[in-house]
Amino acid sequence: MEQYFFSEGIQKFLFPDTLGAGRFAKIGLPAPEFLGNFVSFFEILCSALILIGLFTRLASIPIIIIMLVAMATTKAEVLKNEGFWEMLHGSRTDWAMLLGGIFLLIEGAGKWSLDKKISPNGRKN
Repeated sequence: MEQYFFSEGIQKFLFPDTLGAGRFAKIGLPAPEFLGNFVSFFEILCSALILIGLFTRLASIPIIIIMLVAMATTKAEVLKNEGFWEMLHGSRTDWAMLLGGIFLLIEGAGKWSLDKKISPNGRKN
């Protein structure tokens, strides 16, 4: 999951017309230039933190927000034009990433994470 966010964040910087600001403008988000860079930065930063297991719970919060906004802005149109089942089919990956982010928020990092190593008394962060 996190490698997806990491690569998508980088691609939004590499291909802003199709994956970053251009895409955000196409779906009608405000300030697409700023928002494209803002989202890209947080996708890269938070996914890197989660991949190394540092501040995992905190880093999962922007990931959850990104997924909620992505689903609301891209799947609402599908629901309106193509119906419930097509929207549900097209959002399988979105749901998996959203639920993965929620799981990380609730459970925190695993036993080999940096969170586990630096936490007092071996508590999960």
